[in-house]
Amino acid sequence: MNEPIISVSGLRGIVGETLTPEVAVRYVAAFAALAPPGTVLISRDGRASGEMLARAIQAGLHALGRDTLDAGVAATPTTGVLVRQNRAAGGIQISASHNPAQYNGLKLFWGDGRVIPAGPGGDVLKRYRTGKIEWAPHDRLGSGGRCGDPIAAHLGAVLDTVDADRIRRHSFKVLLDSNHGAGSILGRRLLEELGCEVTLLGGQPDGRFEHPPEPTAENLAGVSSAVTAAGAQIGFCQDPDADRLAVIDASGRYLG
Repeated sequence: MNEPIISVSGLRGIVGETLTPEVAVRYVAAFAALAPPGTVLISRDGRASGEMLARAIQAGLHALGRDTLDAGVAATPTTGVLVRQNRAAGGIQISASHNPAQYNGLKLFWGDGRVIPAGPGGDVLKRYRTGKIEWAPHDRLGSGGRCGDPIAAHLGAVLDTVDADRIRRHSFKVLLDSNHGAGSILGRRLLEELGCEVTLLGGQPDGRFEHPPEPTAENLAGVSSAVTAAGAQIGFCQDPDADRLAVIDASGRYLG
């Protein structure tokens, strides 16, 4: 029980116990050794431990000779868009998804903006378990930069996919429950671009969850009441890194 939970696409653990800065750096070192040359993009959800882990990972990658691009707080799907947009060698999303606040984790993205495939992911896992790290000399250290607008490309992609004008004509009343995760950043802006009147719950991405973070019917009972109280026509409920979405109808019924 001293090891984090690891798969071919990432790991997760309890911060300060099974997930420490040392574990995180060892894991990204294995990833960096096998990823193609180029910059590694780093993003995180709103958990309180995310910034600490991001700084440790950035320092570790720089010590390995890798340049980094910091996207700050962003949804996991946005990370994939940013990897492609910036032609990065890969990406690391710091998130424990729908797990409780004491957890955090790392999700690995390949250069195509998708979660790392099983083959390369398995190779990363094998290298992590060997503990082998090849640090760069002083004159080959990496450096860091920041994304200018980390959500613009993802926003544009969604607006290009849907019939935005048709949606705008309805002026929908929408409740968005981001539960203090990363989803509010793009979620609110997208809904406003679509002409919706938005009631936002948990809009500050600070990881202070107001209900258990997995968006199940049981955990969203209070949100269902809020949808009807707000007179919303629909409720959208995100998990902390916004790769899960639950829908509640105007009557407060959980649709899944």
